[in-house]
Amino acid sequence: MVRPVDFSTLPVISQNIPLLIMQQSKKSFRLLLFGGCAAIMVAAIWYFSRTAPLEVELTVVRHGNVQATIVNTRAGTIKACQRAKLAPTLGGQITKILVEEGDRIEKDQILIELWNTDLIAQRELAERQLSMSQERHREACILAENAWRESQRTQQLVDKGFISSQAAEDADANARARQASCDAALADIKRAKAQIRVTQAGLERTVLKAPFAGIIAKITGEVGEYATPSPPGIPMPPVIDLIDDSCLYVSAPMDEVDAPKIELGQPARVTLDAMPDKVFNGKVKRIAPYVTEIEKQARTVDIEVSFDKTPDNILLAGYSADVEVILDNREDVLRIPTQALRQNNMVLLLGVDNKLVERQLETGLANWSFTEVINGLKDGDQVVISFDQDEIKPGVTVHPTLSEAPES
Repeated sequence: MVRPVDFSTLPVISQNIPLLIMQQSKKSFRLLLFGGCAAIMVAAIWYFSRTAPLEVELTVVRHGNVQATIVNTRAGTIKACQRAKLAPTLGGQITKILVEEGDRIEKDQILIELWNTDLIAQRELAERQLSMSQERHREACILAENAWRESQRTQQLVDKGFISSQAAEDADANARARQASCDAALADIKRAKAQIRVTQAGLERTVLKAPFAGIIAKITGEVGEYATPSPPGIPMPPVIDLIDDSCLYVSAPMDEVDAPKIELGQPARVTLDAMPDKVFNGKVKRIAPYVTEIEKQARTVDIEVSFDKTPDNILLAGYSADVEVILDNREDVLRIPTQALRQNNMVLLLGVDNKLVERQLETGLANWSFTEVINGLKDGDQVVISFDQDEIKPGVTVHPTLSEAPES
C-alpha cells in the first residue's frame, strides 16, 4: 500500500538543507586538514631520518716529483769528525787546569799540567852536565891541537938530527892521546844532550796538549786530584773531553734488508728532533762492512752521512737525527698521496653524481708521501684519502671535501 506523501513537512526539510551542507563541509575540511598534517609529519620524518651523504676527504691527482727512499730503523746520532777523551800519558797530581768547559782552544794548546818538579830538576842537572861536557871538550881539543903542533916540531928536529927518533914517536903518541880525549869529550856532549831530551820527554808527558782545535766539552779532574792512565783492561774516566764541532756527520742504523740498496755518494736528507722544521742535505760517505746485532730480530747496518755544507744552525754532537737516503728520483710524473692506496693498489675515485668508483692502478716509485701512477688515473681526477669510516666503499654517494696534497 502506498503511503501518501505528507507535503506539510517540506518546508521544515527545505529549511535544514543549508545546515546539513555546512556540517558536511566542516567535516571534509577537518579530514583534509588532518590528512595534510599527517602528510607533513610523514615528510618531516622521512627528511630527518634519511641517510645523509658521507663526508669524505679527497685530493686532486697532479704531476710532481716522486722519490724512492729508505729511512733508519732507530734514531741516528750527530757525531763530531774528531772527538778525543784525553788523559795524561803519565800518572800524577794535577797542579794546573788551564781551560774551562766551553772554551774554544787551538791545536797544541796546553790544557793540564801535572806535578813535575823532580823532572824539571833532572833537566837542569842534564843541562849543567852538558855545559861541563862542552867545556871539557873545548879544553881537550885545545890540548890535542897543541900536541899535534908539538909532534910536528919534534919530527922536524929528528929530520935535522938534533934529537932521536924516540922523541918524535913520543910526541906523536901524546898528540894522538890528546885527540882521543877531544873525541871522548865530544861523545860526552852527545850523551848530555840525549839526557836532556830524555828529561824533556818526561816533562812533556806531564803536560796535556790539545791534539786538534775544538771546544772543551767536559772536565772531570780537579786541581790536586791524581790523574791515572788506564791500565790494560781497566777503563779510567778521561780528564778532558774535546770535540771538534767544525766537522759533523750523522751515524744511523739502516735495516739489513735495505743495506744492499745503499751506495756511497747517494744523496740523503737529515732531520733533527731538536729542529723539526729544518732539513739538511748530505751524502752517504760510509757503509759499515758488518751487521750490528743489537737485537736478534732487528739487525742493522750503520751508515754515515756527511753534510753538503756546514749547517748555519749550531748543531750539538749527540743530537738524535733521522736519515732518509734517496735511492731514485723522478720528476714531473703523475702522482697520488700514498695514503690514498688501498690493498692491491686500489683507489676510490669520485665518479658521476658524487658516487665512489673503485679502480686498480699500475704504480711506480713510492715513498711515505707519494706514489707514482703509471696507469689508471689522469691529471685532475679526485681520489679519496680518508678511510676513517666503514661506510666508505664503492657505489656510495658522498659529500666531497678537497684537501691539499702533502709536500714532497
